[in-house]
Amino acid sequence: LARSAGCAAKTSQADLHKALAGLPVASDPRVLVGHDTSDDAAIVKLRDDLALVETVDIFPPIVDDAYDYGRIAATNALSDIYAMGGTPLNALSFVAWPVDTLGTVPLRQVLDGAAAICKEAGIAISGGHSIVDEEPKFGLFVTGTIDPRKVVSNAGARPGDALVLTKPIGTGVLTTAVKRNAAPESALAEAIKSMTTLNRDAAEAMNAAGATAATDITGFGLLGHLGNMLRAASKEVGMPIGAKLSYAAVPVFDRVTGFLKDGLCPGGTRRNLEYAAPHARFADSLSEPQRLLLADAQTSGGLLIAVPQDKLAGLVADLKKRGTLAQAVIGSVISADKPGLIEVDS
Repeated sequence: LARSAGCAAKTSQADLHKALAGLPVASDPRVLVGHDTSDDAAIVKLRDDLALVETVDIFPPIVDDAYDYGRIAATNALSDIYAMGGTPLNALSFVAWPVDTLGTVPLRQVLDGAAAICKEAGIAISGGHSIVDEEPKFGLFVTGTIDPRKVVSNAGARPGDALVLTKPIGTGVLTTAVKRNAAPESALAEAIKSMTTLNRDAAEAMNAAGATAATDITGFGLLGHLGNMLRAASKEVGMPIGAKLSYAAVPVFDRVTGFLKDGLCPGGTRRNLEYAAPHARFADSLSEPQRLLLADAQTSGGLLIAVPQDKLAGLVADLKKRGTLAQAVIGSVISADKPGLIEVDS
């Protein structure tokens, strides 16, 4: 029933920028982080030592199992709070559901899955809203708290910072392979484990290390979210900031490259690469499937953390101690010819 799976259903960056062009930037001084830097969540200051972190994430199913769908959707929504360095406080649910087609039993399973993840995160789903729709959609509005002096935005990266990724990529390709009957459901086991793993431990390590910036990798892919981070940093300091990535250092789920070679690629991933390619310089040795992988539309991906070099070893060691799914040093932030430029070697 889903035309696009999970975060691959996101509006493309190109279309989103057209829609948002000219939209007024919040003038309320309490809004510390708004939509103008394409960050993961909004930050609203309540007092000098307390601010709210607010986000919303909704998407159609990415797996057939209703309980897992709810777990993945909740984990994905909570990730925005963690990416800002915040602590979740409360959630509200949103559901669009084809009751005549699916009935209410799988809907209850979706809600149960989401509730289980929220319980793991230490919060409750205290309310919500529902509508009838031909395509199932589910997600959460999440509120968190943070000390406004300790916000980890996507605009703080500086040249010389290392870039660390805390989960493998490739969920978009894997779920597409299963959706098109090119792989069994069992091929999704590791991806489901990843998509239902909270980024809480990664965020705690990030906060302890004194990270300069972070974002979570979701529907715009690694290149898209890194590009947003770099452009936000460029705007912050008034000079062009880019990044250098090593393709070989990026953690990837098994079988993903093979599926890409077979043409099993989400439409959202192709749109992502089309948008990112003009802002990237790929090594000639990188094939089209490899370039697509870097733009693969992720659902509930890991954190991409920028950290000063003198704090890198401590961060990686802490991530390993906490058992995050990856602790990959995939590149570094550099001065660039233009804002958001990403150089990718093999």
